[in-house]
Amino acid sequence: MSAGLFAIKAISTAADAGEQPLIRVLSLPSLTAFGIGSIIGTGIFVLTGTAAANHAGPALVVSFLLAGCAGAFAALCYAELASMIPIAGSAYSYAYATLGELAAWFIGWNLVLEYTFSVGTVAVGWSAYVVSLLAQFGIHLPEALIEAPIDRGPGDVGVIVTGAALNVPAVLIVAVVAYICYIGIRQSAAINFAFVVLKIAVVLGFVLLGAGFVNPANW
Repeated sequence: MSAGLFAIKAISTAADAGEQPLIRVLSLPSLTAFGIGSIIGTGIFVLTGTAAANHAGPALVVSFLLAGCAGAFAALCYAELASMIPIAGSAYSYAYATLGELAAWFIGWNLVLEYTFSVGTVAVGWSAYVVSLLAQFGIHLPEALIEAPIDRGPGDVGVIVTGAALNVPAVLIVAVVAYICYIGIRQSAAINFAFVVLKIAVVLGFVLLGAGFVNPANW
């Protein structure tokens, strides 16, 4: 049994396991946009301001530098593995081909949990921005439709039941993004490229406009 848990799948076997090969339609700009989109994640618009204003201040830059170094090492590992093991499946396939089935099983489920929680976090943050934007135009959605049924209470209260039914804006944005991924890689790449350009423009605009408000005493 232990031999089966640690069995390694040969790269040639994994490559031949698919019913048909993946269609290679992504160009260099599209791949670059996917990479930049992952680096400049949507979370930069959700948590960065709160962390800088209420907790770390300018020292947040150090966190970005440390995270960038860690991300660079991870990117180099993925680049090496992707060139050595050119099959679909990302970290799951890489682990299966090198560490065995048991390690691949754990990594696969960790990826599922990671993507689930990250999608939920970003969707809730996006929902808060939408609700705030609508409020500027005098449109106020019912509390039962913009909050999660279960949330964290203030201080040491822990988990509380809010009485809300569903965070509708968060659910809608997840459904829209899922549909974009479903309709095809070409369409997904085009939409992603447009949003990456928009994100870069927003970040650069914020830096340029905010540079005059920097207080050197905080550094």
